[in-house]
Amino acid sequence: MSFAPEELLACALARLIVARPTAHVAVGAASPVPAAACWLAVKRGAPIRLSLLHKRSGNPFTEGSRELFDLTGQGRVDLFFLGGGQIDGQANLNLIGTGEWPGREVRFPGSFGSAFMYMMAGRTILFREEHSPRVLVERVAHVSAPGVSEPGVFRRGHAQALVTGKCVFAFDPARGRFILESVHPGETVESVRAATGFGFDVAAGVGETPAPTEGELALLRGPVRDEMLETYPEFCGRVFGRRAAA
Repeated sequence: MSFAPEELLACALARLIVARPTAHVAVGAASPVPAAACWLAVKRGAPIRLSLLHKRSGNPFTEGSRELFDLTGQGRVDLFFLGGGQIDGQANLNLIGTGEWPGREVRFPGSFGSAFMYMMAGRTILFREEHSPRVLVERVAHVSAPGVSEPGVFRRGHAQALVTGKCVFAFDPARGRFILESVHPGETVESVRAATGFGFDVAAGVGETPAPTEGELALLRGPVRDEMLETYPEFCGRVFGRRAAA
C-alpha cells in the first residue's frame, strides 16, 4: 500500500510517543506532522491528553502560550516537539540565525519559549523534515536551546529522539550523542552519514523504519484527518486528499 512521506513520519513519531509513559502531550505552532502523530496515538487508544496550541476551536489554552508555559513549569507536560534552523550532534537547537551574533546572515523564526520547553518538559522529540548538512551541523552557530546542561543545572528532561526525512535517531543525554535507530525506505547508513554534518553512533541491527500499516493509514486518512481539517486544511488536502469545506 502506497503512503506519503508525511504519513511515514507521523507513524514513526506516534511509535515514539507511546514508547514511554505519556499522559499529556503539547504541540506548538505550525506542526502538522507531530499533530497527526499525536492524534494517531490517541485514535489507537493511547490514554493521552492532547493540547494543540494552534487548534482553532475547542482549544483548552484560553491565553495561549502563557498557559502552556505554566503547565510545563509545573511538570504537567510529559512531551513536547521542537525543531531548529540548525540542530547539532549534542542536540543543541538554533532558532536565531547564522553568522556572527546576532545571527543576521540567515535569519530563523526566533527562539520564543524553546529553551524553557526543552528544559522543563518531561522529554522532547526533535523533528525536522529536511535532513541536510546545512540543518544537521557539527555545531550550531547560536544556541537557542541546549541539548545537555552542566552538572547542577536543573532540567526536567532531554531529547528522546530526532526524526527527519531520512531516519530516526535516539539521543543519549549522558553522552550527548545521537544513535541511528532506523533509516527510512530508500536510505542507507551511508546516505544518512553523507547528509549529516555531525558524527553519530549506529545501533546494533539498525534497520528500515517500519512502513505504516493499513490500520494506521486508515486512521490517518479518516479520523485523524477529520480532527485536523479545521486547523491544517492545506496539509490535509496535500497529504490526505481532502480540504475543509469553504
